Amino acid sequence: MDDLMGKGLDTWIIFQLLIYASARIVNMALPLAILMSSIMAIGALSEHNELTAMKSAGLSLIKIFRPLLLFIFGISISAFLFANNVWPIANLKFRTLLFSIMQQKPALNINEGVFYNGIEGISIRVKNKNNQTGELSDIIIYDHRQPGKGNRSVIRAESGKMEQTEDKRWLILTLQNGTSYDEIEDKKNKTQKYPAIQSQFTEMTLRVDLSSLFFKEDDEEVFKNAFEMMTIAQLNGALKKLSFEKDSISQTLQEKQIQKLRLTPTQVTHQTEQSLFSLLPPTLQSKAISNAIDVTKKQISASGKEESIEEENKKFFARHLIEWHRKFFLGISCIVLFLIGAPLGAIIRKGGLGLPSVIALLLFIIFELLTISGEKMAKALIISPWVGMWMSTLVMTPIAVWILFAAQKEKKWNLTFSFHLWKGRKIKKSNP
Repeated sequence: MDDLMGKGLDTWIIFQLLIYASARIVNMALPLAILMSSIMAIGALSEHNELTAMKSAGLSLIKIFRPLLLFIFGISISAFLFANNVWPIANLKFRTLLFSIMQQKPALNINEGVFYNGIEGISIRVKNKNNQTGELSDIIIYDHRQPGKGNRSVIRAESGKMEQTEDKRWLILTLQNGTSYDEIEDKKNKTQKYPAIQSQFTEMTLRVDLSSLFFKEDDEEVFKNAFEMMTIAQLNGALKKLSFEKDSISQTLQEKQIQKLRLTPTQVTHQTEQSLFSLLPPTLQSKAISNAIDVTKKQISASGKEESIEEENKKFFARHLIEWHRKFFLGISCIVLFLIGAPLGAIIRKGGLGLPSVIALLLFIIFELLTISGEKMAKALIISPWVGMWMSTLVMTPIAVWILFAAQKEKKWNLTFSFHLWKGRKIKKSNP
């Protein structure tokens, strides 16, 4: 909000930013919506004994879920297409628009008694200001629009009026009863000092360009090569290139380490009983020691820089792999959460926004925590990118199979009764 407030942005620009930002929320909203809707819908069917009627007609739970599974597969394919085609464009538009807004200067807002520096080349201060008529009093203006001139031109006026043209491009300042001060500088002889020129005026008009305050959207090409803005085909090409660069850097570092470990053979005769260091004079021995310490420090510093470069390249490569797996993750997570929610709704036999919503929210929190933790560990190179991105799915899939098996065996979990039973026991323990 700090980047949006006070910059005079058009409503359409803010609306675009919200639309592009909403595309990033689909990654959380869609799986949660599928989990909640499946628990609520199947729970309502089970609560009104409609599932029992279908089973009595000879339909198994898998056959009852078959149309829903086909529908979920369609949603999963749509989610994949969205993540691969729409998501990169939305990220690109969002990043470009947000960066442009951050670079935007605040709107024209001259306050009383404070120097306003938002206009390029002008610094203005007014003592009193009438917002309705635009009249000003006790005005000081530092004009440094000419490059290299600095604050050599100063204007002070008793009163004035401020107006903007219809296209908001120009600010018209009409000053009255004032003085302008202008220092002269000789470019050939800067050491020579000249007196300032002082001019009196009864009325002066300044025309100030306000184009620096206009909103300008940056070029999308600056952000187009980021991994979040790539499709699978683009990520495959980037991964091949990065893999080649990573292998070449690793090979170069290994060769340098091998060269450092190699010892240069020296010819030592039987007549030489003392080392070369002991043959040096005392003054040269201290110099040799300091030189050896400097060389060692430089080698350690160079090795540390090379290792940090290699680690950054590995992290950059891992980020591309994470984005590659993310394209498939959204669709697969929809299927997994449906396979958890639908059988769970048949077991708890409750519909609506009560208990099913609480259970769905708890399950989704666990799923999201696993997803975030796995992604962070993958970004830190603690685990492999594919393990980090699919950790939540690998954990929740066996749970989905177990719940589906329990629902097929027609097991019932009366969670409401268990809650009241637990609450009753707690009251008895507190009041023996």
